Amino acid sequence: MGYANTSQVGTGLRQRLYSRAFIVGSPSSPSDRFVYMVLDTQSGDTAIRNGILEGLKGLGSAYSMYSQKNVAVTGTHSHSGPGAWLNYLLPQITSLGFDKQSYQAIVDGAVLSIKRAHETLALGTVSAGSGKVNNANINRSLYAYLANPAEERARYPDNVDKTMTMLKFTRASDGKSIGMLNWFATHGTSLLGNQTVVAADNKGVAAYLFEQDVAASGNAAPGFVAGFSQANVGDTTPNVLGAWCEDGSNQECKLEDSTCGGKSQDCHGRGPFFGLNDGGVKSCYEIGKRQFEGAKAIYNSNGFTPITGSIRSFHTFVDFSNFSFQLPNGTTVSTCPAAMGNSFAAGTSDGPGAFDFVQNDPGAPSNPFWNVVGSLIAVPSAKQIKCHQPKPILLNVGEAKVPYDWSPNIVDIQALRVGQFIIIVSPGEATTMSGRRWREAVYNKAVSSKLVSSATPPIVVLGGPANTYSHYITTEEEYGVQRYEGASTLHGIHTLNAYINSTLTYLPYLADSATNASPPGPTPPDNRNNSISLITGVVYDGAGIGRKFGQATTDVSATYTRGSLVRAVFVGANPRNNLRLEGTFAAIEKQNNDASWTQVRNDKDWELVYEWKRVNGVTGTSDVTISWDTSITSPAAGLYRIQYYGDSKAVGGKITSFTGTSGVFKLT
Repeated sequence: MGYANTSQVGTGLRQRLYSRAFIVGSPSSPSDRFVYMVLDTQSGDTAIRNGILEGLKGLGSAYSMYSQKNVAVTGTHSHSGPGAWLNYLLPQITSLGFDKQSYQAIVDGAVLSIKRAHETLALGTVSAGSGKVNNANINRSLYAYLANPAEERARYPDNVDKTMTMLKFTRASDGKSIGMLNWFATHGTSLLGNQTVVAADNKGVAAYLFEQDVAASGNAAPGFVAGFSQANVGDTTPNVLGAWCEDGSNQECKLEDSTCGGKSQDCHGRGPFFGLNDGGVKSCYEIGKRQFEGAKAIYNSNGFTPITGSIRSFHTFVDFSNFSFQLPNGTTVSTCPAAMGNSFAAGTSDGPGAFDFVQNDPGAPSNPFWNVVGSLIAVPSAKQIKCHQPKPILLNVGEAKVPYDWSPNIVDIQALRVGQFIIIVSPGEATTMSGRRWREAVYNKAVSSKLVSSATPPIVVLGGPANTYSHYITTEEEYGVQRYEGASTLHGIHTLNAYINSTLTYLPYLADSATNASPPGPTPPDNRNNSISLITGVVYDGAGIGRKFGQATTDVSATYTRGSLVRAVFVGANPRNNLRLEGTFAAIEKQNNDASWTQVRNDKDWELVYEWKRVNGVTGTSDVTISWDTSITSPAAGLYRIQYYGDSKAVGGKITSFTGTSGVFKLT
């Protein structure tokens, strides 16, 4: 959904977004199964998940085993995908509301991926492996991380988790792998805030490279699926060169608050190929490649552990607006209605905020505008202010109900289990140390309660953000620092412990002996039918005088050397007329020896970029530019052409498809 910037309006497509679904089930008991989804989106979401569950119900009785209990909807946390599909008002604001076309495309693709997984279910085995992935993440909020106890930090070699944990799925009939799913934490912020071309960011690159590599090897089953799931991502960044001041000083940003000269706007994280002025494109590909290479090393290793045992799952909703529970030391504490602190508006070094906000800010906002805005949304009571301390409340979103709920108070608590492998499904962005504490608590409970046999110690991972988007989850110590992550921890200083407590409360539902489903809990609001939309629809498209749709106005050259950028411009039409789901807007075709043509690239491929630009809003004319970077995959020499597939909308609403074809060019 971008970087919450109204000027970041989509202009094209670099890489198709996908839903990847993994179903693990018991051959002897159809009801004992779960679905783990990895969507190329910013997060899971209440509206999206409701739509998926409704879609599965619509497929008939053969899909009746999929329910609230066992469907987990996670996002890779890409910041370069379409917005306007989330359930709550706060993330809708900068996307101008809720767009049903965008929402439905995500739901339909997700349901289709589950349907395909269901239709290809086969007997097989599951095994787990792990390994280190270096140089793909660092901690962007180190000052907050250092607030955690020194003895706790000393237990870990790094200030972010470098371990990737993987599940491999192998078909019994022929011993071929049909898929793999891994968890590794790094933000989907390689592509920068000035990018307006849709892509799945670094995890999309990693999945694409893995699937391409497996397909080329021939050692796996056709249709192999590679899932690169997010983990405890909260304080991680893929901008591994660190955060630097772009104010001419070339100094590192201030550790405590990520400022340059007292302001956050000039503090920016740098990816491995900083300085190319490409919006982070090459850095994104590189970070994706590093995850792919790490995953491939694990996948090809001999260090896999067989996963054996029962399959269980639970899901419930818990109202965190006032959830009272006991800490391990016996103290009774409570969460609070959701609220955002000042430093939420400061952003991070991956995407700095505006105005005069900085991270690690315990004071009231000095900008009168924000004082007014905060008071108009919902004035926090003295009780609410005290509950969130030391967070100074900027936006009292949990008590803002007009025109509908701004942020979630009711959150998803979910976990999945296959044998000794347990997946915590987190609705928020847990920080590095939060994820470690949460995983350790589940591990210890699984051992002490004999949930998992002592002969096969539990393997616990955390995936998310999932099911709804509840922003961040920090430790109490990190919360006290009130950097961006702490300010965005919705339910107060005890948020993490509330998630841990709730997970442990329902963990017995993962036991072999469990026969009943977990209680559903309170129902969160569903805002799909009452969400505001200020997004203008497509009125009409015009080709222009003396032109026709699909006509090449700037054609290719006759010859290019491999490594060149090939580009053509066509008379275009608005891509929102037809999203071409399961299709493509652009393609590269190669001529065969018999003069026929074969498609060799389409818009799922990173090197092929489709860009749309409205030239004149009155006449409805637009240009489409299709670019092929031949330096990325070294295509074979030969004769090629570019194909553009579009759909134009006439006055009155009729939509007509068309095709544009470039001239033939030779690649030498």
